[in-house]
Amino acid sequence: MERKNQYVLITGATSGIGYELAKQFARNGYDLVIVARDQEELKRKADEFKKYGVNVISISKNLFLEEEAYSLYSELKMNAISPEILVNDAGQGVYGKFQDTDIHREIDIVHLNIISMLILTKLFIKDRLPKGSGKVLNLASVASKVPGPWHSVYHATKAFVLSWSEAIREELKDSGITVTALLPGPTDTDFFNKAEMSRSKILEDKDSLASPEEVAIDGYNALMNDEDKIISGLKNKLSVAMANLSSDSMAAHRMAEMQKPTEKK
Repeated sequence: MERKNQYVLITGATSGIGYELAKQFARNGYDLVIVARDQEELKRKADEFKKYGVNVISISKNLFLEEEAYSLYSELKMNAISPEILVNDAGQGVYGKFQDTDIHREIDIVHLNIISMLILTKLFIKDRLPKGSGKVLNLASVASKVPGPWHSVYHATKAFVLSWSEAIREELKDSGITVTALLPGPTDTDFFNKAEMSRSKILEDKDSLASPEEVAIDGYNALMNDEDKIISGLKNKLSVAMANLSSDSMAAHRMAEMQKPTEKK
């Protein structure tokens, strides 16, 4: 392994796809700035990543709050750290019909999935433009491609992430900064527990869930190859192709059938 002497800033780095992405970068010689809320878990993961022979800085931030996104970048500047790569992984969902779900929880999710990502990316781009280099990996989802009954706010936030990522990629095309969107499908992480989604039919066949490591490898390779986006997994590529051939109302109905609660008690 060759040390790159470049920092990667990764949000949501202590679990799921974010954790697996952090491992990919560490294995390939990148120093890490890992961000999550749980200080103890950050320390455990930092100790693990350091075994790859890289520097690891852990910063505890609650990215449901926009001021924490600003303060994260202030801390980096105070320590003269200019990450070469930004990975916006942190994100959550909430399950249920919109009429029944908690609006405060949904506003928090919009702050996490969209607002904090906008702030961190804006600050990253302004920092990297004078240097003429940089890479951004944004966690979108195959959910970005279809309306999502029973998971409507999450699907909508991911549609925003994908559209916005493709727009700023075009704006930055002559700057040396690239933007890549990673679109996983249902993946074997703690996401569904946090979304209180255990009743959903989509989880009936746990064996069909993707491995977070495989998703992370797809995302890492797409980022390094400067691809605009990557749909992770053949099954997800096929489902997106099918959605593209359907009307929005048909796609929404199909997704409702996939995501509605199971009949089982």
